[in-house]
Formats: sequence, C-alpha cells, structure tokens
Amino acid sequence: MKDIAINKKAYHDYIIEETYEAGISLFGSEIKSIRAGKVSLKEAYVSFKDNEAFIKDMHIAEYKQATYNNHEETRDRKLLLHKKEITKLASKCKIQGYTCVPLKMYFKSGLVKFEIALAKGKTLYDKRESDKKKTMERQAKQALKR
Repeated sequence: MKDIAINKKAYHDYIIEETYEAGISLFGSEIKSIRAGKVSLKEAYVSFKDNEAFIKDMHIAEYKQATYNNHEETRDRKLLLHKKEITKLASKCKIQGYTCVPLKMYFKSGLVKFEIALAKGKTLYDKRESDKKKTMERQAKQALKR
C-alpha cells in the first residue's frame, strides 16, 4: 500500500473512534492527477444523502494533458461502502459532536482507497493536552538518545 495523501489536520482536530476502508468513484483525469500526487484532504469531509456517502471539498488538481474531458477540482465524489456501513455511519453522524472525516488516501492493488473515520471534535483544552503529551514524548526520546 502506497500512501497518496494524509489528513494531519484531522488527527489534531478530532478524536478518532472507528475507521473504515472505502473505495471511490473517479474520472480518468482525476486518477492521473492523483498518481501525480496533486491532491489535498485538508478541508474534506464525508456527507450522507439518500443512503449514499459522498466526500466533499476534496481538492484534486486539473490534469494538464486532459482536453475538454477534464474534471471539476472540488466536486462531490461518491464513496463506495457497504449499505450497512453507510447506515451505521450516517446514524452516528447525526449525533451532536460526531462527524465523518477522511484520514488518508492510498493505493491498494492499483485502486484508490480511503481510510475514513467516525470522529468526535476536540475542544481547545483537549488540543492543548495532546500537544503537551507530544512534546513530553519528544523530549523523552531526545533524552534517551543522549
């Protein structure tokens, strides 16, 4: 598995509770841009409509060599999940404070896959606490190296 893009902001802003693997429906020019590494997951999130899951605000740059068949950069893209997974995620996302975010995008057997997560938003003091914990771990590792 080769990672294409990782959403570092999601790990900072949310407490990850459950993760799922999902496929995605894409155009040919989008695949070419993804293979070139021109994709961003920073603002992306998952929404549900009519028992289908869509990823919104994911940016895939235009493919220069594509002609009139080029894609729209931030269009809604359909995620491929089992029906039970979609209903489970949709029902949990309706609870206040929960959302569904993409964590990373990767190639698996030549196909583009997403790792999406059911996440709960962190408050400001939770973010400060996790930052403190990271700095303490970093300092401990540096002390052990010395």
